[in-house]
Amino acid sequence: MIEGVIVKRLKVIPDERGRLMELLRSDDGEEFFTHFGQAYMTTGYPGVVKAWHYHKHQTDHFAAVSGMMKVVLYDDREDSPTKGEINEFFMGEHNPILLVIPKGVYHGFKCISEKEGIIINIPDKVYNYKKPDEYRLPAHGSRIPYDWARKDK
Repeated sequence: MIEGVIVKRLKVIPDERGRLMELLRSDDGEEFFTHFGQAYMTTGYPGVVKAWHYHKHQTDHFAAVSGMMKVVLYDDREDSPTKGEINEFFMGEHNPILLVIPKGVYHGFKCISEKEGIIINIPDKVYNYKKPDEYRLPAHGSRIPYDWARKDK
């Protein structure tokens, strides 16, 4: 696993009215929660890839709450013992997890379900419209050694 990446299994609490699932709590411990920046939703249509970017100052907290997403991380940090490592996470309705993505780690996702996938992100910083903390590479053909195509085994 890439250094600094953390996965928390999320607990779904169903009853006859529906279900509840806590994503991130302030008492989860410092490895999960440092402070609140903002919360937002991002989506992907079936088969669509949204990648690659990283943040210099922000830690992301992803939870896919509808559909299924393949979230891929690439460690390009010069001082990291896991530099060059790639991690794949299949998350969503069939695998409810919270994924902590540390600053400096490239990430992106692909919707792998037949319906639109929805990710809730709770970063520890607010988005700065005048000076975004986002550093991007193209999803395909960049220097990141990853192929987004489905892998049939």
